[in-house]
Amino acid sequence: MQKYVLGIDLGTSAVKVSAVDHVGRLAAQAIRHYPLIQPKPGYNEQNPDDWVKGTEAAIHYLMKNSQLQPESIQGLSYSGQMHGLVLLDRNYQPLRSAILWNDTRTTQQCHEIMDKMGQSFIKITHNQPLAGFTLPKIMWVQENQPKLWQRVAYICQPKDYVRLKMTDQLNVDYSDATGTIMLNMRTQQWDPKILKTFHISRSMCPPLVDSTSYVGNVSEACAKLTGLSTKAKVFAGAADNAAGAVGSGIIKPGMMSTSLGTSGVVLKYEPDKNVNYQGQLQCEDGAIPKTYYSMGVTLSAGESLRWFRNTFLKHEPMKDLDKLAMKAPVGSNRLLFTPYLVGERAPYADTRIRGSFIGVDATDNVGDFVRAVMEGVGFSFRDLANIYRKRGTHVKSVVAIGGGSRSPLWPQIEADMLNTNVYKLINEQGPGIGAAMIAAVGLGWFPDFQKCAKKFVHFGEVYRPRYNNVKIYNHLYPVYHQIYKQTALLNHQLF
Repeated sequence: MQKYVLGIDLGTSAVKVSAVDHVGRLAAQAIRHYPLIQPKPGYNEQNPDDWVKGTEAAIHYLMKNSQLQPESIQGLSYSGQMHGLVLLDRNYQPLRSAILWNDTRTTQQCHEIMDKMGQSFIKITHNQPLAGFTLPKIMWVQENQPKLWQRVAYICQPKDYVRLKMTDQLNVDYSDATGTIMLNMRTQQWDPKILKTFHISRSMCPPLVDSTSYVGNVSEACAKLTGLSTKAKVFAGAADNAAGAVGSGIIKPGMMSTSLGTSGVVLKYEPDKNVNYQGQLQCEDGAIPKTYYSMGVTLSAGESLRWFRNTFLKHEPMKDLDKLAMKAPVGSNRLLFTPYLVGERAPYADTRIRGSFIGVDATDNVGDFVRAVMEGVGFSFRDLANIYRKRGTHVKSVVAIGGGSRSPLWPQIEADMLNTNVYKLINEQGPGIGAAMIAAVGLGWFPDFQKCAKKFVHFGEVYRPRYNNVKIYNHLYPVYHQIYKQTALLNHQLF
């Protein structure tokens, strides 16, 4: 009987479950969507039980509508949206909706962290406190919902809550733990100074495990709901960017990826945990034990294009936006867009900056606007790549992942913006394949991730920079790069 692993990719808008065989072939897949709760501008929350129900429903559908037998699923693992705050009582039940990575209510708490700890905080965590991270969210609950905080017994991340409900075991892997900014990067333990300073009991923090750690089997209750066998082994999994790095083959020095999902990410493999970008870029543990990565995040990448379509072209299929953009010239007739729809994380940590169209002309058409949005995200990626270049990193090539990489145009824009080759994956599943690889290595199918990647990760089409396009973007980029400084004060006055 053929054997499979499941990769469970818990995203912001949906969970995707992928069944993968021992040579990395995608055998079956199911997706379930869940709603976003936005009670106020800047607030982004979800019901943790919606993740569980969605995951169980996706697995049940996959098992029912494929030829896979319960016993054929040997193991499973997870990729999860990062930085979310899930608060549980002593019975492991959620006390409130989860506060998500793209929630921007915690500007004040970020300032409080630096006021209390200053540069020592960055020295400990290798990150500056940003509104997306978990610790500022904890402080917000302490200050705004003190009675609820008194009932908190455990703090966990989104994927870890789903795994808890599937195994009755609560853990956190190192890649998600670094995203809380409560982990000491040097000692790789929950930092006692941070916990004490911000009144967080050590008992609230789950046990730390490697991404490939076996943490239990599928519970009987979960097996009944999903159709899985209780013999299926469960492995801890990783934060989505860590899993995405593995799933796109970013597993050795000199490799870099870009991810075009709801947010956009420029990510680089880091062989040394002592790397420290002084908070300008995030530094995190990787999915492979004792490896690390750095990344810069632009909060609204694919979300910018989705927003434009939903606002101005709601009857136009997303796939047809490429056709509109391709009709516009490179540079969008000198129309520039900054993708700061919900604030920004890097290179500008600013929750109050907002997006702009600059250079709007009476002759501009809808194709110019669509292309300007796509190029704006590309310019933001160039901002992030330049941080690495200033540190002496030579960007030889980039692997493009995420839903936006399926566009026939966006990877070419990236290649021209970054002036480097951009590779697409043949089986572009990113974090989901990374989660499946974690399970495969955990089961012992492969001795290490390098051997696993040879079977699971295959590069396909390559986009090469086009000289004339590079010249146009080189001319426009210095103008784009000024927009943040020129509009920041204006935007701040709107709040």
